[in-house]
Amino acid sequence: MDGRRPDPVVAESPDDVPASPDGGPAAGADPAVLRPGAMELLQLVMSTPGVEAYLDEVAAMAQGVSPAIAGVGVTLRRHGQVLSVATSNALAGSVDEVQYGMDTGPCLETLRTGHVVHVPEVTEESRWGGYPDHALSRGVRSSLSLPLRVGGTTVGALNVYAVQPRSFTAELAEQLSTFAAQAQVALALALRSTEQSDAVEQLHAAMQSRSVIDQALGILMARQQCTADEAFAVLRAGSQSRNRKIADIAAEIITATTGHAPRPGRFEL
Repeated sequence: MDGRRPDPVVAESPDDVPASPDGGPAAGADPAVLRPGAMELLQLVMSTPGVEAYLDEVAAMAQGVSPAIAGVGVTLRRHGQVLSVATSNALAGSVDEVQYGMDTGPCLETLRTGHVVHVPEVTEESRWGGYPDHALSRGVRSSLSLPLRVGGTTVGALNVYAVQPRSFTAELAEQLSTFAAQAQVALALALRSTEQSDAVEQLHAAMQSRSVIDQALGILMARQQCTADEAFAVLRAGSQSRNRKIADIAAEIITATTGHAPRPGRFEL
């Protein structure tokens, strides 16, 4: 068994069900039964302030899927960096961090390949160099890593650990696969919300800088009896000669003229 399986999906027909770790269809995959869980995850997105807070709750919810689960970590790739953005406990965090330090392991393989990676028994595992020994030293005997996709790209992994060997039966693997598929839909919304918030903050900053520049232009126009274009040329020349941002030069002009640092106006979008 090579441990690589198709990506988890939410079944859309009786013939389209998540694969078990053993390669066959998992029994009892009924998406209608799992809709309440999907709604709970979507509501969680609406009630948490950011991606990290949402994923903290996802890790806790995933651990609650079964008593056999000893810990859950969520690995995310953001801005080229791979890191644990959420863990249900210290065990999951330590095993995830070992993999980052070694640059190898099941969660990183899932992140890089987009495949489900199943480790039935750590003591029988020969992949990933010294990782199995490190996992065993932390009490982990089996694990399941599932990809989290957004827009067709694998952006993260749900890493589930157990302290007993062969804990991930076909039934439990199916439950976790469906949970991951539902979580990634809500994750897409959470990431989009974060990106929109970042964009709004950047727009506010740009508008505030524009306000400072406009105030400085007014001062220069009055002082030098010049046009707006000519005043802006003065600001640009000062920016280039001093290798500083135009907004910073504008702020200095306002401070020197009024004796107070500029207070950009508030803008509501």
